[in-house]
Amino acid sequence: MVVHKEPINVDELLAKAKKPSADAMVLHPFYRGKIETVLKCCVRDFNDFAIWYTPGVAAPCRAIAEDPNLVYEYTNKWNTVAVVSDGTRVLGLGDIGPKAGLPVMEGKALLYKYLGGVDGVPIMLDTKDPDQIINAVTMLQPGFGGVNLEDISQPKCFYILDTLREKAEIPVWHDDQQGTATVTLAALINALKIVGKEMSEVRIAFIGSGASNVACSRLIFGSGADPAKCFMVDSKGILGMHRKDLEMRKAEYVDKWHLCQITNAEGRQGNIPDAMKGVDVVVALSRSGPGVILPEWVGMMAEDAILFACANPVPEIWPWEAKAGGARIIATGRSDFPNQVNNSLGFPGIFRGALDVRARTITDEMCFAAANALADHVGDRLDEEHVLPTMDDWEVFPREAVAVAMKAQEQGVAQLELSHDELYSHAHQIIQRSRDLTHAMMERDFIKSAPQE
Repeated sequence: MVVHKEPINVDELLAKAKKPSADAMVLHPFYRGKIETVLKCCVRDFNDFAIWYTPGVAAPCRAIAEDPNLVYEYTNKWNTVAVVSDGTRVLGLGDIGPKAGLPVMEGKALLYKYLGGVDGVPIMLDTKDPDQIINAVTMLQPGFGGVNLEDISQPKCFYILDTLREKAEIPVWHDDQQGTATVTLAALINALKIVGKEMSEVRIAFIGSGASNVACSRLIFGSGADPAKCFMVDSKGILGMHRKDLEMRKAEYVDKWHLCQITNAEGRQGNIPDAMKGVDVVVALSRSGPGVILPEWVGMMAEDAILFACANPVPEIWPWEAKAGGARIIATGRSDFPNQVNNSLGFPGIFRGALDVRARTITDEMCFAAANALADHVGDRLDEEHVLPTMDDWEVFPREAVAVAMKAQEQGVAQLELSHDELYSHAHQIIQRSRDLTHAMMERDFIKSAPQE
């Protein structure tokens, strides 16, 4: 493989990569939180309190008691999502606890509102017990239109999601699984278009076998990739039928053992470099780097290699190192490099669509629909550094919402029936309102200007 040797200023690139963290340590204490509760109803004078609270509020309460579905018409349940975490697997930081995980969940709520017009409420649970988490989410259902599980360690995250999807009356979504997988699939669809390879023919190495990559593999296999040609790597090496440690614990690691059975038909053993040899694509969602993947391993990949190094907060390999190793298309999970493959491009629009038709769940088919809408939206801007839209291209979110909502209706999991045009108009309006509201508050100094360096 030809190794590209472009002149780069590594110190400058490293300084750029470190800047968001430095800025975060200034701005988080400056704002003391990223979200707050504001009114959405008028207060013309104090007499209005008799409408919004007692005695007037008793009338809608009685109406909801008689017809529980009216809760969606008389309250904000229709547009509110609980962002629930126990803080056991936060970004690339691991088990840092619920208090330390709160800034991430606040950030999630910010993105829900600004990108999807959805009201997100961070809820940190002081328990690691999966059954207690399930019970807590089940008890929260009356006040929310959906639940976003976030940063929960595996294997319990699979059990929690599967159980809640079966029991809950509202959609429950694990963004580390379904959100990451949806956006990764969209990026892969477009990357393969650029290099002229077919999904059914490529060999893929999935570096990391946590919740994110397990879900990525499921959606990618469901989109036509051949699992027998693919490899999964966990902290102990390549998965396969030789992994007796997983066979002995297959009741606990159900998903991993299933992957041992359907991937790695040639029986490869070893670790990351062994899995990467000769493959067309690497999807890395493992541990924060750099140095997890080395440039020389990239050089062992097939021609026109595609490398997604998406660990947070630092990718497994810096993009310039991957380029030097010979990768043609490189993506990370960060917004400060080209090709951000991050679930932030997915969940705001996906939940917008699910809420708008009052979906009971979010299926894999709804994720496929969102991935295709996301991939298609790039249009003629598609190139090696633009495999996906950016979060600035906010029009993608109403389009995702429509794709998800239409698929939910097609599958019979929606409780409301709306046309394509009705869905697009509503999603576009509510997302535009959220953006305009934020900008208006900044202009009026209700959101204070950030301090200058």
